[in-house]
Amino acid sequence: MASEVLADDGPTGVRILTLNRPEKRNALNTALTRAILDALEAADRDDAVRAIVLCGKGHSFCAGADITEFSELTAEQSDKVEERAQVSHRMYSCFRRLTKPIVSAVHGAALGGGAALALACDMMVVSEDLRMGFPEIRHSILPALIMPILQRQIPTKIAFDLVSSGRVISAQDARELHLANHVVPRDTLLPVAVEIASAWAKASPRAMQTLKSLFYGVGDLSFEDAMTEGRAVNNLGHRWRDTAASMSALVVQSRHLLDRVQDESLLL
Repeated sequence: MASEVLADDGPTGVRILTLNRPEKRNALNTALTRAILDALEAADRDDAVRAIVLCGKGHSFCAGADITEFSELTAEQSDKVEERAQVSHRMYSCFRRLTKPIVSAVHGAALGGGAALALACDMMVVSEDLRMGFPEIRHSILPALIMPILQRQIPTKIAFDLVSSGRVISAQDARELHLANHVVPRDTLLPVAVEIASAWAKASPRAMQTLKSLFYGVGDLSFEDAMTEGRAVNNLGHRWRDTAASMSALVVQSRHLLDRVQDESLLL
């Protein structure tokens, strides 16, 4: 049986993860969701990996939930319902905890959970044929795990519009809403994403880890508390900038910040 997620090493320090259910437009079933989580965590543990690219094989990035699995997700099979909810929660929650930066390369359909998967990455590059949206409400389903991700990226009223209408937006819409960093032709999508990841990979791994942890950590603090934490990390960086000890101290400082203001249920 083919792997649900293909893991390939690109340029030095870059891991390319490819959703590999093209016949299902990479729709998310429990197996694929777990495979994505496992692949992301494996890349994060690998010292040779400094940055990650997430993309999809076939005509679409990810068409959302695999509705063929819904017939098994019933009150009579509550264990399967809980398993699906738990693994989905863990997958969407992991992106901010990853120490390696990750960019999504998104083409074709990115719908529902697939859109959330793309948006959970630190940056997103999309091709001109993008169709992104959250159509769950049209099927009387709530995009419950999607809303925390979307609300942190665009104004509240726009986010509510997207989840309550189920409308699909274009690549240009995504760029104008500041959801996408770049819009590119389909044939340059992966090269552009890999180029971004390669630039990240040239930075000190410890510095990048600290930057990412601090970046998301201060977003959940008041302005004054965020400035205080930033000043503490900044002082350490300038005091011992060229030593391994300084970067270790920066990482510890940043992790203490996250431990104080976040738990797993708030990491989306």
